[in-house]
Amino acid sequence: MKTLVTMGRGGTGKTSFTALTAKHFIAKDQIPILLVDLDPDQNLAEMVGVDLEKEGVKTIADLISETFIKRGGTTTGIAPTERIESRIWEDGLYEGGAFDLISIGTKWVEGCYCLPDSALKGALATITKNYRYVLIDSPAGLEHLNRKVASQVDDIFDIIGPSHKSFEHVKRAHRIIREVKIGMDRFFIVGGYLFPESEEERAKTTLPHEYLGKVVQDPLVQESVLSGRSLLDLPNDTPGYLSVKEILGKAGY
Repeated sequence: MKTLVTMGRGGTGKTSFTALTAKHFIAKDQIPILLVDLDPDQNLAEMVGVDLEKEGVKTIADLISETFIKRGGTTTGIAPTERIESRIWEDGLYEGGAFDLISIGTKWVEGCYCLPDSALKGALATITKNYRYVLIDSPAGLEHLNRKVASQVDDIFDIIGPSHKSFEHVKRAHRIIREVKIGMDRFFIVGGYLFPESEEERAKTTLPHEYLGKVVQDPLVQESVLSGRSLLDLPNDTPGYLSVKEILGKAGY
């Protein structure tokens, strides 16, 4: 089992990169895959053609709201995260054959994501051994990473955009990984679809990690995202998907 994390600032195309990575592994029959959506915007499910509400699958945030707000708290003697973990298996895991999916979801009440992150961390420790790949779509903010939702990962792909802040994001992310002692094998940098080719040399020479290339801007990918169509259904020869395949190939996948 290998765990791959995609991260980066908002709008760089990290969620579409995660979806196209799943498409690549499914095409190579390297399944089953677990997709983990850590972004409160919860776009990953839509990008792989899953309507969680229609499927009757709840997000972790929704399960916590039901358990600790609507139902009035946890059972005596059972730790809060343990009770949530059991509900994740019952109501929070989408099972789709080639891939399953868990979404942390939008938290509608005040407070941090500490409890959802803790519940997910416990759940992942139990379930990940059942999959060939675990693909984690991490949000722009680094708080989930800081709380070590995944304490051991194989590869991190930081998707950078056309701004100085994207370069700084790479440095901050690597510092957090080092300081909170997340186990990691490799850290890669990928140019998002808006990343200018003129900046690729800067990415190769100024950042302390391997730059794998950029995702090609593809009208068909953009159209699918805007219309809510699954990226898994894209033709295998579309430029955006081919560029992701090439990037993954450079990483050994």
